[in-house]
Amino acid sequence: MSSVPATVIALIDQRQYEEAGEFPVERGYIWTSCASVENGNPLFWDDEVAQAITGGPIASPTMLSVWFRPHNWSPGRDEQPLPLRVHFDLKEVFDLPEAVMTDNTIVFHDPVRPGDLLVTRQILRSVSEPKTTKLGTGRFWVIDVEYLNQDGQLVGVESYTGFGYRREEAGE
Repeated sequence: MSSVPATVIALIDQRQYEEAGEFPVERGYIWTSCASVENGNPLFWDDEVAQAITGGPIASPTMLSVWFRPHNWSPGRDEQPLPLRVHFDLKEVFDLPEAVMTDNTIVFHDPVRPGDLLVTRQILRSVSEPKTTKLGTGRFWVIDVEYLNQDGQLVGVESYTGFGYRREEAGE
């Protein structure tokens, strides 16, 4: 018998928190990101190269999550947004005050292009039974974030494995 509550089990494989990005994909962000790591790949800098290889300019694939991260402030917003809300929901449901991401993988699909306005949605894939590690006792969970462009085309899926835990008190 599982110790995962039925309300959590019911959320597995369900799309949650579908949200449109707060700003369109913009070349200035792309160039700044590439410059910060000295990525001189002409695919991101030279329109003729980009046209020949991908049919036009694209964002560096490694920037996929950049377009998902909300700004800390936006006009008319009363609360600071949480970028991976399913993760924070699970911490609350299981009363696990600490958490770390233990794995992150990305599968790329269609390229992200300047002007795209991405939509994300989060999908809980699994929650473990309680586990004890050197960090403490808690649970592992896997969350997928799907990224779609404004035309509904899948541009990528980012998978996170998190471990929410409670630290053991000294002497326990």
